[in-house]
Amino acid sequence: MDHLSFVMTSDGSKTIFNEQVGENYHSRHGALQESEHVFLNSGLNYYLERNAEKKASILEVGFGTGLNFLVTANYCIKNQIQLNYTGIEAFPLKQSMIANTGYNEYISEKLWDSFLINYSAALNGMTQINDACLLEIAPEKLLNFKSQQLFDVIYFDAFAAVHQPEMWNSESLNQISKFVKPGGVFVSYAITGELKRTMKSLGFSIEKAPGAAGKREMLRAVKL
Repeated sequence: MDHLSFVMTSDGSKTIFNEQVGENYHSRHGALQESEHVFLNSGLNYYLERNAEKKASILEVGFGTGLNFLVTANYCIKNQIQLNYTGIEAFPLKQSMIANTGYNEYISEKLWDSFLINYSAALNGMTQINDACLLEIAPEKLLNFKSQQLFDVIYFDAFAAVHQPEMWNSESLNQISKFVKPGGVFVSYAITGELKRTMKSLGFSIEKAPGAAGKREMLRAVKL
């Protein structure tokens, strides 16, 4: 994977630059802070507060380095929340590259070790990471993804539309909307007029939420 290289972001956490796509896996303004703000706080925590739940199912589009999963799983372990997590990733990273992200600094040692040990197994099906967390990574494109499960929260973390427009068109958004429960929450770092219109047409209520560092706003949508 010579087209992939590590980049340091503004909060001291690493991301990966994909030369073929011309895009970073996370915000250059801070990989960790983006993951915590956009996905954990604006997504999962928002859902849990609205539903007073101690369990959650999450579907992520763009599993990438696993940072969103790790931050989420670490939070769930600390707060005794049962987590069922599925990531869609058409081009999974090698375990050896993930091991060099340095994300062990932000989560418990036990979670980090278990994640690395079970990463390959998760690519082949649902895998027990620990007593609180189940993980599956579907190594396929979004439009090929199938599941009988409906999810509480969608983390939509595809590359930006300027680099990967096919991930943000109505076909892709319609596909992901099929897997959201009524009352389920869709969050993304992005917010555009087209994205808002499409999600509204798919049966979601739309909210402009404060964005992560470097972005004024982000999108949060709730399935009606």
